[in-house]
Amino acid sequence: MQTVLVWVGIGFFFLLLTNLAFFDVLRRDFGSRGKKALWGFIALIPFLGCLLYILIGIHQGKRIQNP
Repeated sequence: MQTVLVWVGIGFFFLLLTNLAFFDVLRRDFGSRGKKALWGFIALIPFLGCLLYILIGIHQGKRIQNP
């Protein structure tokens, strides 16, 4: 039972990271729609994609300033 709870916790953690990464892609400007779509797709890849976005992609986009 404890093993199942650990795996569910890990899965929930990565689901949370994936959602945060995807919504961060929506809030950033990457210079073109193609790059934004690519990072959005990468962020949705289970486990590895959100980590790649957090380590590499987050530094490539500029935060969009609201007027």
